[in-house]
Formats: sequence, structure tokens, C-alpha cells
Amino acid sequence: MPFSFLAPAVAVLVAVTGPQPAAAFPAKGGKLATASCPETALSDGGIPRGREYLATVVKCLDKSWRGYFKRAKLRFGPPDVRYVDDPHDTQCGMPLDGVDALYCHPTHTIVFTLTGRWIEGRTDLYPFKVAAHEYAHHLQTLTGVRRAYEARHRAEPRRRAELRRRFELQADCLAGVFMGSVYGSLARTGADWAALKDAVRASGDEDGHSSHGKGATRVSWLERGRRTLTPSACDTWSAKASKVT
Repeated sequence: MPFSFLAPAVAVLVAVTGPQPAAAFPAKGGKLATASCPETALSDGGIPRGREYLATVVKCLDKSWRGYFKRAKLRFGPPDVRYVDDPHDTQCGMPLDGVDALYCHPTHTIVFTLTGRWIEGRTDLYPFKVAAHEYAHHLQTLTGVRRAYEARHRAEPRRRAELRRRFELQADCLAGVFMGSVYGSLARTGADWAALKDAVRASGDEDGHSSHGKGATRVSWLERGRRTLTPSACDTWSAKASKVT
């Protein structure tokens, strides 16, 4: 999702190709523990309950990722969360027109808009996935991935589109890790997961704008996370270029 480059340049800690000098999500953290996170209703009697729905998901995200960071011996802090009713508002210096949600890394804040097709009238898992994806950007900030990415982004202007895709696809994979860890508690079926993959596929870069990856690529990394339940498996940075289109 949208973000701005406000962090100072530092030494690159994450290699884009070849062996990584430091694993941002170390294998010693293991798998994300299986947990329960029952969904609440997105509406009740015609009254929108998006704020309550998203707050429940974020609470689950906090608990699950806190446990992983403790096992991996990483420092954890939950993000702040802001809910916005006005779709024309500005947050983190960015207009929200057409934006579902964003992560504002200077303030460690996830911003959710409560209007729009991404959340209003939905019965699928797409809002759940969006929350998990934006939360993953918070994790990337905590682990130094964002800092390293921004430094590389400045140093290699010709590779900026590719680097951005690696960054976003890692967030898709981490979202899949979380969703896989709680899927048994969601009262959902295989058909619901298939519907989510269709929604994610439709959100790809097929329009020629290269920022998050093609639909099929996004689904592939989401599936990788769900299947492995292992954050260290979400290493998009050393993946072949063909895997991050």
C-alpha cells in the first residue's frame, strides 16, 4: 500500500540477490503458532461494523506476532491504528482517495478507511487479508526490512519497480502466514479461500502499473505463507526475478 520515504538512509542489511547477511525473520522463530481469531460481523442489521471487525483482526495479529518475535528474540511493539470515515481525508501526508488502507511508518500507524468497495458489503476474506498485509508492513519496519529497502531503492533507481514488488510481495506472504495460522477458527471453507485468491488476483498489476506484483504472483506468495506458516519462508529478497513479477 502507499507509503512515503521519510526514514534516513542506512547501510543495506538485506541483500536483494545472493545470500542475505542477516535474516529479517529468522528461522529460529519457527512457525507462527496456530491461534483462534473468529471473525465478527462486518455489518449488523444494516449498520456497518467495519471498525469492530478490523479491531478484532488487529488484536489477533498483535498476539500472534508478539509470540513469534519473542521466540525469534526480536523487539516487538504493536502498531497504532486509526480508522477514517472520510474517504477524502489525508493521513501520513497522503490523500486517501481510492486507498483501502495504508501503513504510516514514521508513526508506526495503520490507517484503515471505513468506506469503499474493499470493505462495504463484503462477505469474503478480503478485508481480513488487507489488515494482515498492512500489519506486515509494520513487521517489516520493526525488523529493518523497510530501512534496507529504502536505502536500496535510492541506490538503484533502475530497479525501483522490482524492489517495490519484492517489498509488497513479502507483505502478501506474511499475511498468508497469519491467515493460515488462524484459518481453522474462521468458520470458512476451501471455497472461501478460493474466493479470496480470486480477489487478490484481481488486485494485481495487470494494468501495467508495477507496484505490488501481478495477480498470480501475489496469490503465489500469499499461498506460500499460508502453506508454510513460516515467516522465514517469505524471503522475496533472494527469490529469482521470475518469482517477483
